[in-house]
Amino acid sequence: MAVSLLAREASDLCLGKPALRSLSATATVTEALSAFKRFRETFLSVWTATDQSNAAAAAAADDCLFCIGKVCMVDVICFLCKDENLASPAQALQSPVSVLIPKIPGLVRHLEPNARLSEAFDLILEGAQNLIIPIQSSRKKLHQKPASFNSSRPNNREYCWVTQEDIIRYLLNCIGLFSPTPANPINSLNLIDDQNILAVHYDDPASAALPLISQSLISQTSVAVIDGEGKLVGEISPSTLNFCDETVAAAIATLSASDLMAYIDYGGPPEDLVQLVKDRLEEKNFRALLEFMDEDSTSSSDDEFGYGKSGRLTVRSSEAIVCYSWSSLVAVMIQALAHRLNYVWVVEQDGTLVGIVTFAAMLKVFRERLNTMP
Repeated sequence: MAVSLLAREASDLCLGKPALRSLSATATVTEALSAFKRFRETFLSVWTATDQSNAAAAAAADDCLFCIGKVCMVDVICFLCKDENLASPAQALQSPVSVLIPKIPGLVRHLEPNARLSEAFDLILEGAQNLIIPIQSSRKKLHQKPASFNSSRPNNREYCWVTQEDIIRYLLNCIGLFSPTPANPINSLNLIDDQNILAVHYDDPASAALPLISQSLISQTSVAVIDGEGKLVGEISPSTLNFCDETVAAAIATLSASDLMAYIDYGGPPEDLVQLVKDRLEEKNFRALLEFMDEDSTSSSDDEFGYGKSGRLTVRSSEAIVCYSWSSLVAVMIQALAHRLNYVWVVEQDGTLVGIVTFAAMLKVFRERLNTMP
C-alpha cells in the first residue's frame, strides 16, 4: 500500500498550478518589487548560471540556469529594516536580489518530472521548502526564446513548485488509508512543539521581532504575540506581511508589536498609526525613510498594481489560528489548509499558548505510518 501511494510522479502534484515567475539573481530588489506588484505574485524564483562542477545540478537545469532560491515581500521588508538600510532605503533597493536569499543550502531543490512522489516526500522531510519541477507540457516550447528573464520560462521551460502544502493535500485525499492515526489527538502523536516557539510580548518593540520574522519565514511558521500571562493575543505572520508593501519597514522600525498587528491588519493601517509612524521617524531622524514612505504612497498606482490606497492587496487578519491539544490530526490538517498556513497554534482553553503544530511534523508522522504499512 505504501509503495503504491508514493509511486505516482511528483509532477502530478503540479496539475492546475501556474508556472513560476522567474527573476535573474542579478536583478535589483527594485525589479523584484515591481514584479511582485505587477504580477501580484507572493513569491519569485531566482535563477543563475549553473555551477558546471555540479553535474547533477547541471543536468537538472539543462546546463543553462539553476534556481538558487525564492524571494518574497517579507524578504524585502526584513532587508530594508537593517540599520544601514533604514538610513538609505532607496540605495538599498538597488542591491541585487540575490542578497535576499537565505544562506541555507537545500531550501529549494530541483526534481525531474518523472521523479516519484516518495523522493519529493523525503526531500521535504530533509528540509526543502520548495521542489522545482519542469512542466512537461512545455517541452514543445524548447525552441522558443523567452521575451525576458522576468518571465515564467527560464531555460525556455516552464517550472512549478511542489511544497509541504501540496503533499499534505495529497495525503488528505487518501486519509482513510492511514486510519486510525488521523483521528487521534495531536498530543498523543507528539505533534505539539513547545520548545521552538517564536514569540514576543505585545508591548515589545516590533523591531525585536525582526530576527524571529526572518526565522519564521524559513521555518514556514509565524511569530506569536503574547500578553504578560502568556496568552496568545495575535501573531506577526509572514503570510500577512507578504501582502503589505515595502514601507511597512517604517512601521516595524517605530511601532510596538501590538501596534504593528493593527497596522498590517485588514483594510490597511489606521490613519492615526500612519501619523504615529511619521512622527517617530522624525524623532529618530530617519528623514530618508520618511521621504521614502511619502514617495511610495504617492507613486503607487491602484490601477497599475491592483493595490489599495496603502499599497496593499486584500489580506487576512493578524488574528492567530488556534487548536487544542485534544484536537484530532485530521481536524488540524483541514484547519491549516483552509487558511493556507503551514502551522496552527496550540492553546489552552483560556488562550494560554502551549505550542505549535506544523506540516513538517505532520509529514513525519505520516512517513512513519507509511513505513509500517505492508
